[in-house]
Amino acid sequence: MPKRALVVDDDFFFVEFLGELLEKRGYQVIKAHDGKEGLLKLEDGPFDILFSDLIMSKIDGTQFIKIARKKFSDVSFHIIVVSGSVVEQMDQLTDAEVDWFLAKGPLEQMEAQINELLDQMENGGVISPKEGNKFLESGTLYPRQITSELVDRLNFHKGVIESIGFGILVVDRDARVINATLQALDILNASPGDTLNKHITSLFPRQERAYLIDALKAVAQNLDLKKVRLNIVVDAKITQLTVSLLRVGREIAGWIIAMEETRQCIEQA
Repeated sequence: MPKRALVVDDDFFFVEFLGELLEKRGYQVIKAHDGKEGLLKLEDGPFDILFSDLIMSKIDGTQFIKIARKKFSDVSFHIIVVSGSVVEQMDQLTDAEVDWFLAKGPLEQMEAQINELLDQMENGGVISPKEGNKFLESGTLYPRQITSELVDRLNFHKGVIESIGFGILVVDRDARVINATLQALDILNASPGDTLNKHITSLFPRQERAYLIDALKAVAQNLDLKKVRLNIVVDAKITQLTVSLLRVGREIAGWIIAMEETRQCIEQA
């Protein structure tokens, strides 16, 4: 059977470049153009090798990689991060569940370097990243101020969201979850793999779903309505949800759901 590869990147041209390189080497290539699509493509696994960007819209590379590792925990496969922000994120990447990190650079240099790495992998001669350097450089690398500032800003906003005293679910326009804070996961008693890219209604008890659907529809159909609050039962506890639209500029991009446990159910008290 042919070797199988999954390529996940929100840069269409880079996905095509890497896909063509792998196909020339005899791989069957599955392509995804953001982390959300990548999670869907994981259902086509397992794979022999997975390439992923780090900073992607909707579901980022770090979340995607952790879910992929957990989903195929009993399968040996390589994960290579190929990103334009490796240098700026080195301090955060050392503990990631990744075999190698490759900084994006001139495609000619990257092609040669990726082919060399794949040659070693396929011949069984590649140095284990635990024994060697996990970072592969395509030419001389320098942190770029604008990218460093972007990474710092993203980390700051992540910190703000995680520090809010509520659980937060970010829901895409197709009603699938694209982000969940740690507190939201705790309330739902779920992992990221149980939550991300799942339809929002599937996360709640069946008898509560109609109320949630009504709230989603209400804020979507009445743009003057800022939010809808409702109480539902989650894991034997009454939880208050605050549903509002997610606006990015002038575009409506989905919904934000804030979650707060209020009290035990009367039946369970």
